[in-house]
Amino acid sequence: MAQPAVTTSTVRTVRDWSSQRGWTSLSLLTLILVIAPVLALFVTALSPDFDLWRQQIASRLPAQLFGTVAVMFGVGSLALLIGSSLAWLVTAYRFPGSTLFSWLLAVPLAMPGYILGFVTLAVFGFTGPVQQTWRSWFGQDAWFPEVRSTFGVIVVLGLVLYPYVFLLTRAALKDQAGAAYHAARSLGVRPIEAARRVVFPMLRPALAASLAIVMMETLTDFATVEAFGVDTVSVGVYKLLVARGDREAANQLSLAVFAFAMFVIFAERMLRGRASFSKAGSDTEGFTPRQLSGLKACGATGACLAVLTIAFAAPVAQLLAWMRAESQIDRGTPLTERFVEFASNSMLLAASTATVCVIVAVLLTNTARLCPGPLARLAVRAATIGYSLPGSIIAIGVLMVLVAVDRTGLLPQSLLLTGSVASLIYGCSVRYLGPGLTTIESGLSQVGSNLTDSARSLGAGPLAIARRVHLPLSKSSVLTAVVLVSVDTIKELPIVLLLRPFGFDTLSVWVWNLSSESRFTQAALPALVIVLLAALPVILLSRRLVRPAN
Repeated sequence: MAQPAVTTSTVRTVRDWSSQRGWTSLSLLTLILVIAPVLALFVTALSPDFDLWRQQIASRLPAQLFGTVAVMFGVGSLALLIGSSLAWLVTAYRFPGSTLFSWLLAVPLAMPGYILGFVTLAVFGFTGPVQQTWRSWFGQDAWFPEVRSTFGVIVVLGLVLYPYVFLLTRAALKDQAGAAYHAARSLGVRPIEAARRVVFPMLRPALAASLAIVMMETLTDFATVEAFGVDTVSVGVYKLLVARGDREAANQLSLAVFAFAMFVIFAERMLRGRASFSKAGSDTEGFTPRQLSGLKACGATGACLAVLTIAFAAPVAQLLAWMRAESQIDRGTPLTERFVEFASNSMLLAASTATVCVIVAVLLTNTARLCPGPLARLAVRAATIGYSLPGSIIAIGVLMVLVAVDRTGLLPQSLLLTGSVASLIYGCSVRYLGPGLTTIESGLSQVGSNLTDSARSLGAGPLAIARRVHLPLSKSSVLTAVVLVSVDTIKELPIVLLLRPFGFDTLSVWVWNLSSESRFTQAALPALVIVLLAALPVILLSRRLVRPAN
């Protein structure tokens, strides 16, 4: 009996199927490593310590819950007010500097909350120059608002987080609301009324999404709220883990932070409702800005300039002044030596995290493109979950996973992961895979499927297609992902504080330690470097978003 001929196409099909299966298996294994810290929290939830919870409820937990809610809703309200107002101003009107402000108002996003926080406390605190001058004018018992308070932290975080609202609202105004606004105006509706009744209801998806980001970032931040003396759940987790060394209690309390994060995500979906956030079509009419003149133009310019000065320019100027004063003081140990050490650690962590995130992002996006299916799409979406969770939660989950791995005894003593630089890179990669994955996925979506199909028809496997077709055509997206992940990692504080090995300090940890000891002039140099490094990609991306409209 004759055997069936094995054709070249059959061999190619078997080889292609085999490589796709290996590619998918590697992607799923990577996904498991990414979401393992989150899954570890669910394991903790299955065996709650009721005695611990009773103790927490009877002591600090109620105050921490109240502080968390107060700060989240306060910061969200302030950021929503500032961001949406400024977005409407630069989009609907023209005034001196409006084009410049349309991208420059996003720059405060580069200012970490803990840096603006310690600058605010140093300048406006009880021993700061503002209160000293105030008491010299009006007497030693003169009343002055308490800076180190819930109100103070709401103002600080609102100023550094409003750009999220500003960017998303500005984009939605340009893409969606122009035609509806002009139609309302043609019917005789006043500008403010048209904005209230027509435009802002259309902005609900953008406002809901940006508000969710702001509240999640507020929940993530523990350094700023701790510096201002506000007790939140995130602060409680940090104190239990670092100050008391009670890992089990920190694991349990981190579930409360996780519950807050899930509430924010659910609330964002509810606020968005069934509204969609997409263009009506390629011919959608944008805004025709109204020219302002006289006092109105001066007021608009003054409002934008005031926010930009308070949130970014004035703090940077203060940091420069402190850095200059510090450079003129001989302290025995040159500041530059410590700066080089800590900056090198920050760069090492940023480069390693960016490399890991880009490799994983390329692997997952190419799997979804070359091996399409519900499983691949689910893997891409699930891999971004780390970016929607507080850094303290990620750190707790990573600790749980690595402790479990170390206890298996499969690794030699010299390769223990807990308390190593590897654990720090792992935690930051889980946290910031989302931005890198989204950026690379966006760039890869611009590569035509016909190129992929042509490469497949020539016998190229998934790895060859990714290396020789997809990556060369999406180099700019890969580079953007590297920049975004690197900058976010340099700014990161909670994960670094909780996972860093002994003696491994970064610029962010250095700023935190120095500002905690009120050594503000010494903290100026690393703080300024962090701000300037973060400002560059923010400026470039903001200008890129504005350019098509000009």
